Amino acid sequence: MSLPITEVFPQGNPYLEALGVQVLEYGDDRAVMALTLKPEFMNSWHVAQGGISMTLLDVAMGLAARSGAPDAKSSATVEMSTSFLQPAGHAGETIIARGHTYHRSTTICFCQAELFNGDRLVAKAMGTFKLIRRLDISRKLDHE
Repeated sequence: MSLPITEVFPQGNPYLEALGVQVLEYGDDRAVMALTLKPEFMNSWHVAQGGISMTLLDVAMGLAARSGAPDAKSSATVEMSTSFLQPAGHAGETIIARGHTYHRSTTICFCQAELFNGDRLVAKAMGTFKLIRRLDISRKLDHE
C-alpha cells in the first residue's frame, strides 16, 4: 500500500505526481519509493534513462533525511553521487528505491539509497541533505 504524496509533501509535489512516484514507506530515518517505468522514461537503448533512477534515489534519501527530524518540513540536496550498476529496466517494470540516513547533525543528514528492479540491485547513491524547517522558503527565494 502506498501513502498519498500529499501526506509526505504537504504542499504537493507536481514533479513526482506527474512521474507517478509512489511512497511505500516513510519514517524512522527510512523511505521506500516505487515507480512503474513508462515508455517516455526510456533512452535511445530502450532502457530507463539515468535521470529517472537518480530522481527516485534522490527523493528516497531526502525523505529518509526528513523522516528522522520531527521539526523538518523538507530537505534540500547538497550533494549526491550515483553508481549505475546495470540498466534499471524497461517500460512496464517497477523500480524501488530504499533510502536511509546513516548520520545526522542538527541541520545536515548523510544518506544512502539502493535502487532495485525485482531482486536485482541496479544503482546505489550517497547524498548529503540540508534539513529545512520552514515551508515558506520558496517565498523567500522568489524575493532574492
